[in-house]
Amino acid sequence: MKTRLLLPLAALALVAACKQKPAEATAAAPAAPVATVNGKAIGADLLETYVKAAAGRSVSELSPEQRSEAVDALVRMQLLADEADKQGVTKDKNTLAMLDLSRLEVLQRTVTANYLKGKEPTEQELRAEYDAQMAAAPRTEFRVRHILVQSEELANKLIARLQKGERFEKLAATESADAQSKPRGGDLGWVSPGSALPPPFIQALLGLKKGGYTTTPVRTQFGFHILKVDETREATLPTFDQVKERLVQIVLSKKVKTYTDELLKTAKVERK
Repeated sequence: MKTRLLLPLAALALVAACKQKPAEATAAAPAAPVATVNGKAIGADLLETYVKAAAGRSVSELSPEQRSEAVDALVRMQLLADEADKQGVTKDKNTLAMLDLSRLEVLQRTVTANYLKGKEPTEQELRAEYDAQMAAAPRTEFRVRHILVQSEELANKLIARLQKGERFEKLAATESADAQSKPRGGDLGWVSPGSALPPPFIQALLGLKKGGYTTTPVRTQFGFHILKVDETREATLPTFDQVKERLVQIVLSKKVKTYTDELLKTAKVERK
């Protein structure tokens, strides 16, 4: 609990956004402060919001020690915010832009949550989404090896050595910069085109057949890759129950997109 109450970035953004425009606060009487910092009150409502964001719980569920830790975290945050004012940080254009973005994100989440109340996906909607996802899912998986280097020049030299007959596994074990796969001769195991790999990596992979390797270096944010496909097999698709939770999120996201599409129809938007 102590670790969880160390303020994550999401909670920091939430608190910053809540504090950005005090003039927009409701007219309701403020709750009694839980602490003051140099005369500035930290309200119980802010403490409640912080605890829910940082720990996913209510203040009433905390032990006295945990509540004290949460209050202390907010006190420290207020001290740092005051220091930011003194240093002129709040006048920095990048800081102001981040505060604006945080405010937009908080308002977006709130309005989205309100819109989705009572719109939980039905079994029929989830089944339809499952069928659509499975129809579009890749049908082939690849057993992949790679050699990762940090320059295109070196990658081309290694490709030339492969073309002269040197073994891919041997070059990966001696030349690759990927410490995890290097001891295994560059073996990355079975890879699906639907996995979270860089798009250039996937695109190059789809152009290879069993036993083939890339003759042009594949550039990603990690460096330059040489890929080799050892084997291929038919992909095993997940069952409905295995991906049901993910399907719920997909269906909800589509409902939110439909909602915002409708708002766009009546909005005056000028893109510059």
